[in-house]
Amino acid sequence: MTALPMTVRATRQDTATPAPATRPADAHQVLERCRALVRPALAEAVGRLHPWIGEMAAYSFGWCEVGGAPAVASGGKGVRQALAVLGAEAAGAPGRSGVAAAVAVELVHTFSLLHDDIMDGDADRRRRPTVWKAYGTGPAVLAGDALFALAVETLAAQPGGAGAVRTLSGALGDLVRGQADDLLFAQRPWTGPGRVRPDEYRTMAEHKTGALLGCAAALGAVLGGAAPETVTALDRAGRHLGIAFQIVDDVLGIWGDPRVTGKPVHGDLRERKKTFPVLVALGSPSGGRLAALLESGEEPDAAALIEDAGGRSTALAEARRHIAAVETALAGVPLAARAAGELWSLLDFLVRRDV
Repeated sequence: MTALPMTVRATRQDTATPAPATRPADAHQVLERCRALVRPALAEAVGRLHPWIGEMAAYSFGWCEVGGAPAVASGGKGVRQALAVLGAEAAGAPGRSGVAAAVAVELVHTFSLLHDDIMDGDADRRRRPTVWKAYGTGPAVLAGDALFALAVETLAAQPGGAGAVRTLSGALGDLVRGQADDLLFAQRPWTGPGRVRPDEYRTMAEHKTGALLGCAAALGAVLGGAAPETVTALDRAGRHLGIAFQIVDDVLGIWGDPRVTGKPVHGDLRERKKTFPVLVALGSPSGGRLAALLESGEEPDAAALIEDAGGRSTALAEARRHIAAVETALAGVPLAARAAGELWSLLDFLVRRDV
């Protein structure tokens, strides 16, 4: 494991709000339990799609290869579906109460990835071709649209489905706003009055990453019969978690060990991404020099300058601040002890992740 995630975790223990004492030893077990609970319902939902679209969906989940042959590829960790199950359990309901929410959120998340890969021109995801590279751009757009429609259908069929669909729609609206801002950031200058500010980045990260994490936990709680204040707290916690997750991802994108992250060192700098550590450093007295290094492709020198300008340390401090905000959001609401412990285990996993 790299030094970065341990640094985040160590400082987290200094926050004023204590985390629950009961925590499972391994977050991977939590994720596996929730995936096993959700997988049959997710497969049943995908099975209702047009066969060709269903194959693309199955490919995106890592269930099959192009043509439909069974696959052994990783389909992702299932973090959002786990949050939905744990949201229901935190409200005192059985985990199966949150399965429909888990299915809907997983479908929306996958829909967003299909479209994001097209917009960003990404050719690979999880070490194999993205859906648009494997099947074509038009088919990938169509598959994404079908997954979104299926998510709405899944929630609408539940008791109280209208309110759940409104919650999902609100999160999707934020996700789209975040994606729009992220695309526009690429067009803005490195320096000067038009540069991207760290507070703008925080808002983008909350919308693009945090909205769906918060929605997952909140929807599970809604279907589990939670009180409105619990639903609101879980949504707020998920949004802060999303910001922390994104900022840690940004740090790993520059300084992460390729053997651990699966990405090349300085990869985000090579792609000229305006990530949080970069934006902090661009606002320092070294901003002009850093912009010149980024434009000239001097990634090692740029990484060193970002660190010297405080980009790395400030990013880690910002991630810790949002982790503390997660604890504050959840401190005032009653949560079932086991589910609360598993939620904290999942939080630690996301900010200490080694993949």
